[in-house]
Amino acid sequence: MSEMETGYHYQVMRRAIDLIDGAEQPMTLEALAAEMQMSPAHFQRLFSRWVGVSPKRYQQYLSLGHAKSLLRERFTTLAAADAAGLSGGGRLHDLFLRWEAMSPGDYAKGGAGLSIYWGWYDSPFGPALVMGTDKGICGLGFAAEAGAEETYLDLRGRWPAARFIEDAERLRQWVERAFGQSDGGHAPLYLIGAPFQIKVWEALLGIPSGHVTTYSEIAQSIGNPRAVRAVGTAVGRNPVSWLIPCHRALRKSGGLGGYHWGIPVKRAMLAYESARADA
Repeated sequence: MSEMETGYHYQVMRRAIDLIDGAEQPMTLEALAAEMQMSPAHFQRLFSRWVGVSPKRYQQYLSLGHAKSLLRERFTTLAAADAAGLSGGGRLHDLFLRWEAMSPGDYAKGGAGLSIYWGWYDSPFGPALVMGTDKGICGLGFAAEAGAEETYLDLRGRWPAARFIEDAERLRQWVERAFGQSDGGHAPLYLIGAPFQIKVWEALLGIPSGHVTTYSEIAQSIGNPRAVRAVGTAVGRNPVSWLIPCHRALRKSGGLGGYHWGIPVKRAMLAYESARADA
């Protein structure tokens, strides 16, 4: 599937999500297709190609109660995931062979002396801004809700002293691998953050696709069970969304919590992964 196709599919899905959210009861395939100005057969084919299940089934994943059902059925402690071989400790949720973190001293310099390349790409969740160094992807944000300019300024502001160079082709191979648009090789990560943040992001990498955990469980796993609020802040500051799966962290109550790039994107990601896991 080409970048253009995945971006277009997300826009169709985003409109469908809005319709589903605004409906008082589940919508039929025919009603959804009519609202999208498509034939039922074409909409079903497009929808199923993007997510792997029918629109009717996907509505169940998008329901506001889906996060709570995930906590009941697919909640995982990070220790259990690691013991079962599910976690990212060895294979980084099927995407990466390695990751590397910037030293605390270098991070404190705000990216001084660092060249960061960037470019815009279509993704399964709308326009994606990807940034990377020679060592790996260091930033990934989504503009479907936030807007392109705000997304760019947000990520760029994380490392104010770095030198930024627009060069989409330089990162394209890593990006295609990261979004499953090409096979083979790996898309390395280069984590740029404070030591506590990196510890939280490393824990996030241990949550298997299609599963979720809680902010309090992450705090427990990093040996600081009282730091739930600080963990939530570090999750929100994750600069590499989707690849470091902060969307898999939920409130203990089953609430979605926040999401830096917009709750609709988080819901779409959780539904997307759940549907693919079941498919």
